[in-house]
Amino acid sequence: MRKTLACLMVALTALTTSCASLPTNSAPHVIRSFTPDETETQDAGPKDGQEPDLLLRDFYHASATPDGDYEAARAYLTEGASTAWDPTGQQLVVDSIGMTTLPGSSVGQRSFAVHGQVVGTVRPGGSYSPERGDYEATIDMEMVDGQWRISSLPEGVVFERTELRNQYQPYNLYFFDQDDQELVTDRRWVHSRRETLASDLIGLLMEGPSERLRPALTGSLPSRVTYTGERDGIYTFSGFSGVSEDERARFAAQVVWTLASAGVTGPYMLEADGQSLIDGTAALDTDDFIAASPLVETVGETKLYALSSGNVVQVEERSTHPVEGSLGAAGDVSSVDIAGGGEWAAIFGKPGDDEDDIFRVGTFDGAEAEVMRAGTFTRPAFEPDAAAVWTVVDGKQILRTVRSAATGNLTTGEVKVELPKGVDGNISVLRLSRTGTRVVMVIDGSLYTGIVRRQASGERSIVNVCEYAQELAGSVISADWRPDGSLLVGTTSTTPVMRVEQDGSSMTAMSAGNISAPVVAVAASPSTLYVTDANALLQMPASGADNPIWREVPGLEGVRALPITSR
Repeated sequence: MRKTLACLMVALTALTTSCASLPTNSAPHVIRSFTPDETETQDAGPKDGQEPDLLLRDFYHASATPDGDYEAARAYLTEGASTAWDPTGQQLVVDSIGMTTLPGSSVGQRSFAVHGQVVGTVRPGGSYSPERGDYEATIDMEMVDGQWRISSLPEGVVFERTELRNQYQPYNLYFFDQDDQELVTDRRWVHSRRETLASDLIGLLMEGPSERLRPALTGSLPSRVTYTGERDGIYTFSGFSGVSEDERARFAAQVVWTLASAGVTGPYMLEADGQSLIDGTAALDTDDFIAASPLVETVGETKLYALSSGNVVQVEERSTHPVEGSLGAAGDVSSVDIAGGGEWAAIFGKPGDDEDDIFRVGTFDGAEAEVMRAGTFTRPAFEPDAAAVWTVVDGKQILRTVRSAATGNLTTGEVKVELPKGVDGNISVLRLSRTGTRVVMVIDGSLYTGIVRRQASGERSIVNVCEYAQELAGSVISADWRPDGSLLVGTTSTTPVMRVEQDGSSMTAMSAGNISAPVVAVAASPSTLYVTDANALLQMPASGADNPIWREVPGLEGVRALPITSR
């Protein structure tokens, strides 16, 4: 592949947006495009004689089910309210819903003040965006034929975070990056019957990447290309006339890996305009697109290095040895990133010596060169295949250094970043995702992610920046991407290590065990997680262990080293 050096405004008050470029009026996506048959709603509708507050809670529960134009939720409304209610505003996700009866209620009429803390929105196509704010609404109710019904309510859909988890399922769509080399994950929350899942996911693929991710990816197929449904196990398309074989193959890879990752069994038969999508191939499977595999098990061999006492060592099964060149012997290396091909980028300089640090790049078996000097640098971060390396100078300026394939000369340019309003702190951590399409930053102890946009000139910028894991604000000191696309986060709190999902929809406290905060460094390979706490470098299996505990890394027992995983 590459070979060079390489985030209901009607009823929402006091919302402080955590993500740039947030649309204020987007329709919820009812994922039923290719299944016109009505779904049967189980136990739909209010109970006979139900008290108004309980009925209102059940309405919010039913609002998480979009089937039949929110048929289940409409059963709780009067006829007039059902006609007037517009559920096409933003779908707000709140932590929990509270309600209080308002003064002035009378026989047969009642009003409630409903409130909750907004944690996110579900956007068109099922993409999730973290948000922060207060939800406040007034709901009027009245008696209709002896039964309480909702007679007036704001536009839009609101449901609790537990409903998102209970009634929706996250699935990965895959789109190619701008080099048409790597499949990039686009996580979506889908409310779908299993028997229609394949068609629902293909329908979402046809609509293209989510709005937030779009700046990092390639153009979509021609607008005339459509999905015409599934027939006898064959997924059929039209409008592929004039689409090249390479474009067909890339689209087939997207479909195959999307379906396979969702548990839809293959082989997959894809037809376009009455013929096989790929000429001469009736059935496709993941083995046909193994070079584009997005699975963490196939991202290639990962080597573990460690930085200790200013030198870099390679970690073998139960021993370590210094790496070649200045990294292994300089004694003043303060941070480093190492690529799978032996390329390295490092910062040299002892903390607190009042001297400028030095940013250098090189290879284990070749020459090295100085890029620049400054007061501070963040740990460097390589793009895929070491195509370029990023770092932050003096907490503010993001720089990208590229080595010319023709001349070998280094060129450094600034990467502009569009931060949310009011965010202007120092960037202490910047790490690129495996595909180079996403970036995670720690800014004044808070966690942010952004999308890497490429300009026509080849320059980069960071857009659509969102704050993740807002509950951790002020305590985050380390973060990096796991191979599966989630984030590994180290903190100063009593929950020292967290897993944060790629879309920011949830976070999970990981085993604290024998970890002593602060966790100053984190790293991950497909099989193992690494953290550096107050005492040592520790490791834990990435998955599979019933009672996982953090243990010292063999060969580095008793050593407080920083982990570096090459990729």
